[in-house]
Amino acid sequence: MSQGNDLSAFWMPFTDNRGFKAQPRMFASAQGMHYTATAGHKVLDATGGLWCSNAGHCRAPIVEAIRAMAGELDFAPTFQLAHPKAFEAASRLALLMPEGLDRIFFTNSGSESVDTALKIALAYQRSRGQGSRTRLIGRERGYHGVGFGGISVGGIVTNRRQFGTLLAGVDHMRHTHDLARNAFSRGLPEHGAELADDLERIVALHGADTIAAVIVEPVAGSTGVLIPPQGYLQRLREICDRHDILLIFDEVITAFGRVGKATASERFGVTPDLITMAKGLTNATVPMGAVAVRREIYETVVGNAGPGIELFHGYTYSGHPLAAAAACAALDLYAAEGLFERAIELESYWGDAVHSLKDARHVIDCRNIGLIGGIELEPRPGAPTKRAMEAFHRAFDQGLLIRVTGDIIALSPPLILEKSHIDEIFGKIREVLATID
Repeated sequence: MSQGNDLSAFWMPFTDNRGFKAQPRMFASAQGMHYTATAGHKVLDATGGLWCSNAGHCRAPIVEAIRAMAGELDFAPTFQLAHPKAFEAASRLALLMPEGLDRIFFTNSGSESVDTALKIALAYQRSRGQGSRTRLIGRERGYHGVGFGGISVGGIVTNRRQFGTLLAGVDHMRHTHDLARNAFSRGLPEHGAELADDLERIVALHGADTIAAVIVEPVAGSTGVLIPPQGYLQRLREICDRHDILLIFDEVITAFGRVGKATASERFGVTPDLITMAKGLTNATVPMGAVAVRREIYETVVGNAGPGIELFHGYTYSGHPLAAAAACAALDLYAAEGLFERAIELESYWGDAVHSLKDARHVIDCRNIGLIGGIELEPRPGAPTKRAMEAFHRAFDQGLLIRVTGDIIALSPPLILEKSHIDEIFGKIREVLATID
């Protein structure tokens, strides 16, 4: 039988379980910009937990809101019933979205948000008499969570290799990563807008009347911080409009201030038809996700349905009271401390720090937008990913939490960071890179 301090029972997600359990690295507590490891040392958080603790850790207003709601209403179903906080959270969230995307469907994670958005897109096409539009188009290297819909439209092969046949009728556009032309770009890379035209190839192959929606991350995170080329998202929007295809932005990592605005849609001036969110919505204190939907889509699905339920979809915990309370408190905190604006204020200093590693050992590219940074390392010959993982472990042991994906260091610190934190983050990364082969 497993004991309380036994590591064997927990099958850890996206983890080398054998390696971790042989040499575990664990957190005991967190506050503000830091974790405290079980070994006792402080760890500066350069990743916002997992792209999610945008206001830092254990913030009192959010903690108190959760505590109060737990004592007042622990759970209420939202199937044919509801509670006021869910409606308040939805209304508050709708005010942050681009104009017209003011219908909110709550989920519990980014993965659920993606599958929900894909299903809403299909339901909309059927509701408006376009039932032949069943294809869903993703992008190479895209990450859209781990539901069967998300890994189908996603373009990271290792995320779907073990799981056999996925959704039928899915296709993928080319990715936008182009080191040859765009290495060491600051902000949006200059080259690559024309890569959006790959959607025209897919339209010509399958026919526009078979395509329901296109889904992309405005900034691709899990594949290694890929910043959209100048004009790329605008061009993608134009092509979708030309062929009457819905455009979905997966903003699970970019929403709530990460790129200096409430959404990447606002930052880049491109409005999709649906936006998926999670992570920063509650500052990661209670699991919650959401899909913001263009009102016309909602009205089509609801208005064209027969009597009774209009969309046969949802989750037991959609709009959970504790999550709704956490979301409202997080949105209050973001506004009170001007954290979205803070990302813009620090963007230049942050960008200088990211690109200061241009001459660091093993570095072949640096890229940044908002308070996001990507440091791409040359893969170790015959052992791709090993160099970055070694950097991850050494950084943790030296008091710095970074994230690595492939051979790329991905950075997304809490928006409360100071310039001194930025200096510490990049100073330690340089030191770590100097010590590994």
